[in-house]
Amino acid sequence: MKKYLIYLMMAAAIVTFGACSPNEDYEPETPGIETPEMPDDGEDDTPENPDEPENPEEPGDDPDTPSGDSKILVAYFSWGGTTQRMAQEIVRQTGADIFRIEPVVPYPTDYTECTEVAQEEKNNNARPAIADEVENWEKYDTVFIGCPVWWWTTPMIICTFAESYDFDGKTVVPFCTYASTYRDETLARIVELTPDADHLTGEGLTSGRINEQNISSWLKEIGVIE
Repeated sequence: MKKYLIYLMMAAAIVTFGACSPNEDYEPETPGIETPEMPDDGEDDTPENPDEPENPEEPGDDPDTPSGDSKILVAYFSWGGTTQRMAQEIVRQTGADIFRIEPVVPYPTDYTECTEVAQEEKNNNARPAIADEVENWEKYDTVFIGCPVWWWTTPMIICTFAESYDFDGKTVVPFCTYASTYRDETLARIVELTPDADHLTGEGLTSGRINEQNISSWLKEIGVIE
């Protein structure tokens, strides 16, 4: 009986920890850091702490290059690499331009420090400054906006992005990456932040489910590709 109670208490402690940290898969090779690619079978590219911010990827990595003539934009924030991986697959299938939302003051690469900064920003309803601006914003008809789940919702820098541009006449498609929960809440928050836009059904994936087939099925379902 004592043994059973000990296991029960341990399980409760794990659930409590997961409920109060930001969310996003990790990358197996860099435990503790999001690489929006993180965890996921293949799957979870991460060590196992669901519900935490994605692992920070190697700072400075930025393989994104806009193609220049698309009317679709994929704008995303990624700490560790998981969300970046999803964004790049969307770009590959749609031919969209891409914009990486990067803060003027980078988030800590240490996982615990990053979760603390993210929580403080959320508690203060902060609007972290973004380093660059989208060029030729007016030419885009459709804007995908993506991020990891942090502290049950979008990172606050997504609020900054949404409030920095005029979405009237545009169609917004939300997407997110997550470790275990708060997918729907995060997608809904992106919709809520862009009230002047039309919206298509968003998608949230764990690291292990980010692949060509899953993203293709979603994009076909919402009519972005055939």
